[in-house]
Amino acid sequence: MDYLAFLFTGKLPSAVRERQLDFHWEHVDEGVMLLQGKNTQQKNTQQQQNLILSAGIHGNETAPIELMAEWLQDLFEGRLQLKVRLLLILGNPEAIRQGRRYLENDLNRMFSGAHQGFALCDESRRAQRLEQLLMTMMTAQTPSQSCWHYDLHTAIRASLLPTFALIPAPAQQATDAHFRQSLDAAELDAVVYHREKAATFSQFTQDYCGAQSVTLELGKAKALGDNDLTDFAAIDRVIRAAISAQQFARRQKSSIRRFEVLQSILKSQDDFQLHLHDQAPNFSCLQHGQVIASETGRRYQVEPKQVWILFPNAQVKKGLRAGLILGELV
Repeated sequence: MDYLAFLFTGKLPSAVRERQLDFHWEHVDEGVMLLQGKNTQQKNTQQQQNLILSAGIHGNETAPIELMAEWLQDLFEGRLQLKVRLLLILGNPEAIRQGRRYLENDLNRMFSGAHQGFALCDESRRAQRLEQLLMTMMTAQTPSQSCWHYDLHTAIRASLLPTFALIPAPAQQATDAHFRQSLDAAELDAVVYHREKAATFSQFTQDYCGAQSVTLELGKAKALGDNDLTDFAAIDRVIRAAISAQQFARRQKSSIRRFEVLQSILKSQDDFQLHLHDQAPNFSCLQHGQVIASETGRRYQVEPKQVWILFPNAQVKKGLRAGLILGELV
């Protein structure tokens, strides 16, 4: 199945649901497919793993979209075995088609009901629809089932630690040892723990679907077709192992660096400024006393000996996050 072709033409597959090899699949909504292995019809189905894979929440972050298309193609052609209940989600189809991060508002700031605070637009409708779909589909799971969610992204700027995970708050919920092992196997450079809840997709699936959830930043965003997918070999192996219920490989890199979010930098005034150079990479280190950002009535200054900054962006709309200030966990 050439799912990207369906996506870019805006057409549905010729069949909406069908049996394929040893699994059933269903086209649930635009950009949303459910695949269930044949053992879902057996008595031990209550033990089955639920796996949610999402990409394209930001439409210009294309490498995860291409990876998802490969996983789906390999499932349909028998090169990858399905041993879980798998939900594949391409988050913002029209933004993907247009090669834009979003059309009107950032979809990844609209979940857990936050879409209600935005004017009605494509993204607010999509956030509401995805919430409805997931809450309907995941409430059927029993207490003995587990659910993992990998929300796959690439960053819009360079990063001194190129691949990293963001764990939704409260971080102590990420207690599944097997899930943590998957992050090690993905050869990530860093893990960032949120202390406050956000309106992200991974926060929603954790809070409302009982998922072990993570947002994965896997490198630099590039145009569709310009990605070298061999750069994503480690996460590709991890996701294929999760789909086929195989053991994860042992980590080869040095230990993951761990950070926690100390503060969000919020843009609330038109005169907001980030006191960093325009191309400052993620995980830039800032020293005590340095002014990070300022606007009328507020400034953000480094109080500890040193901090790191993530996602600095002065161009966000007022009321949104313009960066995260991190402290490293030893």
